[in-house]
Order: sequence, then C-alpha cells, then structure tokens
Amino acid sequence: MSQQDPLVIAGKTYRSRLLVGTGKYKDFAQTREAILASGAEIVTVAIRRTNIGQTAGEPSLLEFLPPSEFTLLPNTAGCYTAEDAVRTLRLARELLDGHSLVKLEVLGDPQTLFPNMPETLAAARTLVAEGFEVMVYCTDDPIQARMLEDIGCVAVMPLASLIGSGMGILNPWNLRLVIDQARVPVLVDAGVGTASDATIAMELGCDGVLMNTAIAAAQNPVLMASAMNKAVAAGREAFLAGRMPRKTYQAAPSSPTGGMIASAARS
Repeated sequence: MSQQDPLVIAGKTYRSRLLVGTGKYKDFAQTREAILASGAEIVTVAIRRTNIGQTAGEPSLLEFLPPSEFTLLPNTAGCYTAEDAVRTLRLARELLDGHSLVKLEVLGDPQTLFPNMPETLAAARTLVAEGFEVMVYCTDDPIQARMLEDIGCVAVMPLASLIGSGMGILNPWNLRLVIDQARVPVLVDAGVGTASDATIAMELGCDGVLMNTAIAAAQNPVLMASAMNKAVAAGREAFLAGRMPRKTYQAAPSSPTGGMIASAARS
C-alpha cells in the first residue's frame, strides 16, 4: 500500500498490510525469499520452535531476517497457559534486546489450536502491565475483542478459521462486528488458504492479514507470497473505494439507456 494509507500499530507505520510467519519452509533461505516476495515488513517468529540465538551453534533466523530489515514479532505458538506465554515473551524480549512488540496466543488444545480466551486475557493483563505491546490472537467474539482492547492490547487478531486449515473466512458477520467496534487495528489471523481469502478479509475492513501456512505449504511458496501481496493490496483498495450496493432481483444496464439511437428515432 502507499505511504498515504499506512498500517499503524503501536505508533509505528508500515507500508504493507500483510504480516507473515516464518515456520514450515524447507529452510531459512526459502523463508527469506518468500518473505521478500510478500512485501511484508512484520514477520512472526515462534520462540519455542525457531532459533533466534537461544540455541548456540545452530543456524539463526536472524542471519536471514535481521531486525535491521524487518520488524520481528515474537509469538507464543505452542503455549497452552498464560504462565507459559508470559515466560516465553519475557525470554523473547531478552533475546531481542528489549523488543516490546509481541504476538500473544494461548491455545486451548492441540487438535483445534483454538484460542483459550480466559488464559489469553490473563496473559494479556500481565504482559501489558509489564510494558509489552501486545497483538493478540483471539476468537471472533466482539465482546472478548473489546475486553482485550480495554486491557491495552495494540491489535486484536481474530481467527478466520482454524490455524493451518486453509478454510478461509467462515464467519464474516462476526468479523464485521469486531471491526465496527474496534479502536485498534483488527487483523485476520489463521485460516487463510489462498489469495481470494486475503482479499475478502481486506474488503470486509480488516486492517491487515497474518498468514503462514497458506504461503509455506503452497506448491510454490515464493509465487504464493507474491500473490498474497497483491491480494491484500487489492482488497484494501476495494474497501477504500466502496463497493456498489447489492441489488437483489434487480438488474441495471452497464451503459445508460437515455439517448439511444432507437429511442431518438421514435421521438
């Protein structure tokens, strides 16, 4: 997107409204190539699964995606309690020299990876009190989204469908409820499968989209990353342009009928 329509999170502006994950690629080199093709400026890092310096002697993601080029977004993927999530993000802040922007997710079970909202709310309270800028994975429940905003989270990230499912947006009406009441950015997180899913999310009015599997699990991840870049931009432009009204059971000609030759000949 242009500089005239930036995404603003925690007071910082970004040109791209696409955020991408760094897992499931064949290696760090492919990860970098796909992220460059996506145009993303914010990249998420699962602290429990990706080496960013906590494991000495192994390749570090930071060698391929240095903080000087990208805004790293440490996340708590794999955490099932508030305590584990808080501990993980404290470690991330230490590894990244005081970095405060983080993505909180507290999962309910390993089968659905659905958010555990009581634990998520508890972790959010602790993290905000400790000075973290919390972007938070949550259900598409407008009441709980408002609670997270009231706690002080800098962005809410409702799921479109289950993580890694590729099912797209299953409940656009709930997403609109979340979007319409929010005073912080709303980003779809989880469930995007292909470019049209990302476009629909943006057309609904989402401020951005976060994805990982949709790109990393594609047959050609780099090409899919490029497609997602264009899809998010197109969806945002369509939202800003304002779509034509839907007209149930009513057609309208594309060209005006007044002044047609046949009409003029009869007059």
